[in-house]
Amino acid sequence: MAAGLAALSTVLLMPAAGDAQLAAVPKTQEIALLAVPHVAVARPGDAIAAGVTVAARRPITGEQTALPILSRTTTADGASWLHVMLPGRPNGRTGWILAQGTTLAKTPWRIAISLSGRTVRVYRDGIFRRSFRAVIGKSSTPTPRGRFFVEENVQMLPGAPGGPYALALSARSNVLQEFEGGPGQIAIHGMLNLAGTPGSAASHGCIRLRTADITWLASRITTGVQISVTR
Repeated sequence: MAAGLAALSTVLLMPAAGDAQLAAVPKTQEIALLAVPHVAVARPGDAIAAGVTVAARRPITGEQTALPILSRTTTADGASWLHVMLPGRPNGRTGWILAQGTTLAKTPWRIAISLSGRTVRVYRDGIFRRSFRAVIGKSSTPTPRGRFFVEENVQMLPGAPGGPYALALSARSNVLQEFEGGPGQIAIHGMLNLAGTPGSAASHGCIRLRTADITWLASRITTGVQISVTR
């Protein structure tokens, strides 16, 4: 993938659950759009100095940072806090941010990736819409499992490997700490100038889709959309 994200400190931040199963797909997902940088802490009301900063803009596209909201609370001092998913290592981490300085939005989209089935299933309003065959990570560089979200929607340069589009995810490779100058970030992207046949395991951990499939996906999926990756 393209440019990397600076690794955030993981002190006091809580990991989310491992493999996420979509027994019932929610109709919508609430998202926090950051207007300014925010500090994520382990518990609402914790000292800001104990947390780590999440930038208001993403490094590749400059898109506004969008974080899925898991829950919310109000502390004794009247401050509103949001429990959100966070990008970067360790995979699946979460934290609490102040609601002040955010704008709330919703998305009807959700994506479920099955590694055993080698499929990408797309849902809107809780209803199944499309399924695509995919190339997944090979055994030496497997696609990480868990619950993630779309950090950036990237239109690749003409002829770039993996084009024409990439959905850069909050997930990071469990094997590659760095890849082509980036932080080993996992993406759903195209197959332009790359080997592999949909249904095979041949990538460095990313999910590869045919051009028509990634084009359909990239034209609909925005930042903050949740992704589950299961066996």
